[in-house]
Amino acid sequence: MLFNFNNNMSNINNQVNLINTFRRLWEQHIWWTRSFIISTICELDDLPSVTERLLRNPNDFAVVLRNFYGIDNAKKFDFLLTEHLLIAESILNNLKLEKNEDFYQDKKKWYANADDISIFLANLNPYWPVKQLQTLLYEHLKMIEDIIVLRMNARFSVEVARFDSTEAQALKIADTMSYGIINQLTNRNNTPQ
Repeated sequence: MLFNFNNNMSNINNQVNLINTFRRLWEQHIWWTRSFIISTICELDDLPSVTERLLRNPNDFAVVLRNFYGIDNAKKFDFLLTEHLLIAESILNNLKLEKNEDFYQDKKKWYANADDISIFLANLNPYWPVKQLQTLLYEHLKMIEDIIVLRMNARFSVEVARFDSTEAQALKIADTMSYGIINQLTNRNNTPQ
């Protein structure tokens, strides 16, 4: 994966590289999340390896974001996205163990984390409006929760179809992030309407 970006976003090759990189990162995010869900529910032996790979995803994002927003902001995003994944792990385990009260507490934390991510990103880039990011992240959380519940209830064909929707939705998040950076770098003297 190429993480060296030239901040000249008027160059079409740089734009395409950025778009493809964010799409790849979000694809990996949802694929490894789904693998984690399956491995956890089915108690597969690959769970430690899958977990390790999933938890690498926030750092992969941070490596890219560092090119545009510096190391401190990249580390903050890494922390917030890792928190997102750890809360999802707790949600999954609480559902599996039928700990409903803990599940609802974690769900509140998960949405609060989505708010934190949205606010953090919006403060970095005026082309990432808080409400748009919240909407996208809330959709993402709902879809992941649906996948967990469908998988736990052995509704495999419905879960696979839901995952197709989740993949398409994740690509919307990817495009929002990449287009935001492109717009920010190509319109430095103009702010979004």
